[in-house]
Amino acid sequence: MVQNQPITIIIGTNRSTSLSEKVGIYYGEQLAKKKYPIHYLNLNHLPHDFAFSALYDQQNKNTLFNQQTDCITKGIRFIFIIPEYNGSFPGVLKTFLDGLPFPQSFQNKKAALVGISKGSQGATLALSHFTDILHYVGMHVLPQKVRLPNLKKNDITTITHHETYPGLIDTQIEHFLSF
Repeated sequence: MVQNQPITIIIGTNRSTSLSEKVGIYYGEQLAKKKYPIHYLNLNHLPHDFAFSALYDQQNKNTLFNQQTDCITKGIRFIFIIPEYNGSFPGVLKTFLDGLPFPQSFQNKKAALVGISKGSQGATLALSHFTDILHYVGMHVLPQKVRLPNLKKNDITTITHHETYPGLIDTQIEHFLSF
C-alpha cells in the first residue's frame, strides 16, 4: 500500500456522539502509530437535506455534499465503522452510498469492515448486508471483519480494555495494510 495515501475511516451513522465515532478515532490512532495518514468521514457532518439535494437528478449539485465526499472519489482504501441498527446497518449509510457516482466511487477499491452492537452478534447481519452492497459496486472487501458485540453505549473502554478486542483490531489493520 502507498503509505502517503490516506485511509478514509467512514463513521457509518449520523448519530451525534456515537460509539461508532469513538471506534473510528481508535482505528485512526492505531493507523497513526504505524505512520499511515487517515481521513475521517463522519456521516453526522453530511448536509441534513442530502437525501433530496444530492441524489439522483440532483447529483453533483450539492456543494457541501460534494466537499464531504471528495475523499471517496480520490481514496483507494476505506474502513467502515458500522453500528447495528434493527438487524442491519443505518439507513443513512445506504443513502450516502446512493448519492455517490456509480460505479467509479468504489470500483476496484478496498474496504475493511468493523461491526459494533449492543447485542451478542457484533452486527453480523449488518456486515453481511453491507458486504453484499460493496461487492455489487465493485469494491474488494477484506475477509477479516471485526465484530465488537455487547458494547455499552458510548463506552470506548469496553473495547480498549477488553482482553481480545485490541488484538483483533490490530490483526485486521495489519491484514488491511497488506491487502
